[in-house]
Amino acid sequence: MTPEIRARAAKIKLLLMDVDGVLTDGHLINVPGPDGKMVETKLFDSQDGIALRWLTWFDIQTGVISGRLSPATEERARQVGMTYLYQGHHEKIPIIEEILAKSKIAPQQIAYAGDDLTDVVVMRRVGFSIATANARQEVKAAAHYITSAAGGSGAVREICELLLEAQGHWQDILRKYEIS
Repeated sequence: MTPEIRARAAKIKLLLMDVDGVLTDGHLINVPGPDGKMVETKLFDSQDGIALRWLTWFDIQTGVISGRLSPATEERARQVGMTYLYQGHHEKIPIIEEILAKSKIAPQQIAYAGDDLTDVVVMRRVGFSIATANARQEVKAAAHYITSAAGGSGAVREICELLLEAQGHWQDILRKYEIS
């Protein structure tokens, strides 16, 4: 981790992210529901999930801003203790402005992870912008950091570990699990 990335990550109090392509690999799965109508579901990475929980142990809030409406996303947000859940919003500027007002967290203390063009407007308004390995080239060009892992395949875990390391908490996690 470069000194610039460490400095940005050390300030973060809130990690926001897109869903499809960040928390998932971007594939949408439609299955029949109990009434026979098709229901969209998603695959989430379990290691991403535990890492998001670890952030809450150290008072780092999390949340998502997604263009799609999904009960699977709502459930995942509940499971990992997210503070913010915004779905059905392709125009993300009003959402980030609302989060800034509600949270009272400075833009420099917010990280945002994205993969597609709609994410760049948020990335330009926060202190630490992150693109996943599978992000569009334009998104990578706007990012301070690009994960080595793809969305849905450990990118969020990588981000969480980076934040925890930069803030001096990674050794606490390792000690908790008796890893020396």
